[in-house]
Amino acid sequence: MSELIRVGISDYAKSRAPEIIVTYALGSCVGICLYDSLRKIGGLSHIMLPESSMASRTETNRMKFADTALTDITRDLVNMGASRLTAKIAGGAQMFATPAMGAMGDIGGRNVRAVKAALARLKIPIIAEDTGRDYGRTVYFDLSTGIMKVQSIGKSTREL
Repeated sequence: MSELIRVGISDYAKSRAPEIIVTYALGSCVGICLYDSLRKIGGLSHIMLPESSMASRTETNRMKFADTALTDITRDLVNMGASRLTAKIAGGAQMFATPAMGAMGDIGGRNVRAVKAALARLKIPIIAEDTGRDYGRTVYFDLSTGIMKVQSIGKSTREL
């Protein structure tokens, strides 16, 4: 078995089967698994914020934002030979909801909407999703099978 490829917050990794890519502690962040099942090429992105327009003038990490991270990882996967990408997404929880936060405080929901918009713009269909609610997730993405395994404390493991 190969070593796990770890993806941190505001980062992504790409590879081929038989690798497994993992990202931990998705709260309001969203993990996006992109996969070409024919070529068994894929990647996992861990985005933190919805849009690069939120960036400060000094921010240079494009992997932090749904719009720029998905554009970059898609380009890199196509350069590796991927042509028929599909997506699976997880995360986007509202971890600390309070009535005073309002709609602007729901960063998890905003992240999910931004990911869906970016994938639609890139014409990549979402074939599985485990988003929202109020708990964190860890995602394992198996490039041999395309299965996204979602683990959460106190919840059963889901294979999507």
